[in-house]
Amino acid sequence: MVAVRKTALITGCSAGGVGVAIAEVFQEHGYHVFATARTPSKVPQTLHAASNVTVMSLDVMSVDSIAAAAEQVAKQAGKLDVLINNAGLGLNAPVLDTPLKEAKQLFDLNFFGPMAMLQSFGPLLIKAKGCVVNISSVGGAINFPFSSIYNASKAALIQGSETWRLELAPLGVRTITLMTGGIATSFFSNMRTLPIPESSNYYGIKSIIEENPDQNPYGMEPKAFATQLLRHVERGASGKIWLGGGVSMARMLLWLSPSSAVVSIHIRHRISSTEDWLTVNIGWIGRKTEAILQSIG
Repeated sequence: MVAVRKTALITGCSAGGVGVAIAEVFQEHGYHVFATARTPSKVPQTLHAASNVTVMSLDVMSVDSIAAAAEQVAKQAGKLDVLINNAGLGLNAPVLDTPLKEAKQLFDLNFFGPMAMLQSFGPLLIKAKGCVVNISSVGGAINFPFSSIYNASKAALIQGSETWRLELAPLGVRTITLMTGGIATSFFSNMRTLPIPESSNYYGIKSIIEENPDQNPYGMEPKAFATQLLRHVERGASGKIWLGGGVSMARMLLWLSPSSAVVSIHIRHRISSTEDWLTVNIGWIGRKTEAILQSIG
């Protein structure tokens, strides 16, 4: 009997992101990979040229685009063994200065996108008794200042994914909720940072808020991250998996103070007024704990 090649679809495979490494590792291990991006020309040529990779256009914020992709996979493969919801974006801004439209768009991408993907590809996953991987973040569990919308969207994905796991298990589909730490990609440089207006209460520290490193210096190498993810998928894992640079530190901080692992323990006693907080404590967060914040993404 001829072995049927396993299939994996990965969203967010534009150059510079971890999706590329995931696609490379899975195709190197015998999967037929559907590498998707909103703009296929941004997918590296190495993936375009691989014989067991199909590069596809897919916008996770468009129901029509998702439906078309699901139809193509159904025609080409008939099933889907692994769905990896990787596409996502960060947003850096104080909540008081974030337009509601921006917040809703981020939720459309980071939460409703994976939900729509699951709904459209669900029948193919059920047919394959497959696995869905939702790439969330430790940011969904830790209260990083000025990332509240991103944090909330990833927290929603964590809760959604863990509940979908219970709903999908009786249908033979496993669900992995990836609690992602630092990865050495262009995530920070691609993060959407809203300009701080002069009228903002935070204008005096705008340089700290708007500062994004080109790359996470404490991040795990993308290929190593992707290889470990493949191992978890292949060994039949499900539920929360912590993976990436600094995740041990993140879990320790959560154990010490679940409500505010980064801020509460260290600086709550320093907050005597808004002015003191802005001039002293934000500088403390941004400088003194820079290594910790960057290491846990």
